[in-house]
Amino acid sequence: MSTIQTQREAFYGRADTQSLAPLWTRLKSLVPEAPAPACVAHQWRYEDVRPYVLESAEHISAKEAERRVLILENPGLQGSSQITNSLYAGLQLIMPGEVAPAHRHTQSALRFIIEGSGAYTAVDGEKTLMEPGDFVITPSWTFHHHGNETNAPMVWLDGLDIPLVALFNSTFREDYPSDEAPVSRPAGDALARYGSGLLPVGYQSGSLNSPVFNYPYARTREALHTLTRGSEPDAHAGYLMRYVNPVDGGWAMPTMATTIRLLPKGFATRGYRSSDSAVFVVVEGRGRLQIGDERFDLSPHDVVVVPGWMSYTLHANDDLVLFSYSDRVAQEKLGFFREQRF
Repeated sequence: MSTIQTQREAFYGRADTQSLAPLWTRLKSLVPEAPAPACVAHQWRYEDVRPYVLESAEHISAKEAERRVLILENPGLQGSSQITNSLYAGLQLIMPGEVAPAHRHTQSALRFIIEGSGAYTAVDGEKTLMEPGDFVITPSWTFHHHGNETNAPMVWLDGLDIPLVALFNSTFREDYPSDEAPVSRPAGDALARYGSGLLPVGYQSGSLNSPVFNYPYARTREALHTLTRGSEPDAHAGYLMRYVNPVDGGWAMPTMATTIRLLPKGFATRGYRSSDSAVFVVVEGRGRLQIGDERFDLSPHDVVVVPGWMSYTLHANDDLVLFSYSDRVAQEKLGFFREQRF
């Protein structure tokens, strides 16, 4: 070691005693030329993980667990309970006759229904029945509980901004005194009131979330297939639509951007990458997702994570429908978001 380097190391050691560190030794890693996400591309095949989800009911009830969920933990982030640097994902199971007790928290949550029909979630005083492909919002700090009054299990994907809220040290939660919070509005009220191209006169939103909290897949699917009759798919995205807040036309949620896309049978996208890491869920059809040098064959209900700033392409063997969520909306608001089309 040279004399200069020896003197520097001695200086660094003395500075460390005062909780000081030299930026110049860390600058390139703190401010790299391009994103270097810690998460990695990974696929959870539903046919492989479903048995574990169902078996979890043999070990714990929804009431005892509060939320009986198997976390989808990114292999690059082991021990973190994260699917990306800023997002959480898990598969939740509720069995016939069960209620997952009511609580609220500062984290925003989404549910994307995977399997089963007719179980419900109650959000801020309204109960909604859930069907496969439905996208359901639980806004920040709203009491919510889940129940299953059918005779079959119900499975859905939970997506939350837990790591993002933790970054700001703004995590709060509160349990409701009983398992079920009061239901004060009829089922379908929010969709009828806000989701039909109409708004009550004088309505003023008191939330950053869409007032519609269940976007039924039946409507979404019809809209996607109608698009195929009037225009060609985008070369990089297919028929890509975003879920919107009908009050202002913005994203449906303030921290998580949610989208749905249709790729017609045989269609292949050109390469695309963006700064947001995204979680994809296969709704219908089969195909493949190429992320860098890795190929993932897609089947219904599979979940795949695409790290930010990694180029990917999609190919549809059948008509392929994909739901996705990412932190794009937060990045856009902060001026960070970038994309590149190849």
